[in-house]
Amino acid sequence: MFMNVVVFVFGAVIGSFLNVCIFRLPAKMSIVKPSSQCPQCHHPIRWYDNIPLVSFIFLQGVCRYCNKAISWRYPLVELITAVLALLLFIKFGLSLKFLVFFIFIAVLVVITFIDLDHQIIPDILTLPGIPIFFVAAVFLAEVHWLDALLGLLIGGGILFLIAVVYELITKREGMGGGDIKLLAMIGGFLGWKSLLFILMASSFLGAVVGISLMITKGKDMKYAVPFGPFLSLAGVAYIFFGDAFITIFIFRY
Repeated sequence: MFMNVVVFVFGAVIGSFLNVCIFRLPAKMSIVKPSSQCPQCHHPIRWYDNIPLVSFIFLQGVCRYCNKAISWRYPLVELITAVLALLLFIKFGLSLKFLVFFIFIAVLVVITFIDLDHQIIPDILTLPGIPIFFVAAVFLAEVHWLDALLGLLIGGGILFLIAVVYELITKREGMGGGDIKLLAMIGGFLGWKSLLFILMASSFLGAVVGISLMITKGKDMKYAVPFGPFLSLAGVAYIFFGDAFITIFIFRY
């Protein structure tokens, strides 16, 4: 129980850092300097006002200095990261696999919220992520090198082919290059067997959300829904439920 609390707190602290990355990476700002500050009044945030989850509740969601509202996204990211850290700890224990999977998921969290905000997936995350997570999969996550290589090549290749065909048919871009690199990174880390689940789950979630937005907001079929968050969510889901999926839908049939 004690270790569960420690891991949860650790995840929340890392989530606080991920908030910095989400805000600063698209603006091409340093994620190290300056220290955290209010996005409204730019006053430096004191350590006691920067305690993950706790400070947001204590300050009642407003800045101490300018009294402007603090986005609910900050504690949400902290909570998501803390919960995922705890779930990974329950699955893998305190091990290298826990650490490497946690880093992978942390990158997906950053990608998700940047894509939601800006409809971009920064190359600074995916381009180094592809070889780094491929190597981590083979040497730390116990994925066979051929499975990881096929996951990388097929993952990126499938979305690249879809993007080319879609553009030929509709004469407009439908799948961004960031999504292609993201799925290559995910496939290279989780292996080629993960791709069926990830494509099915992300496509279903994307369709449900896209149709819902068109109905509620009155948008036509050209409404752009970022696909990165759905790929990331499906990748996280596969980590926890992928073994059961492979057993049921691949080996059984």
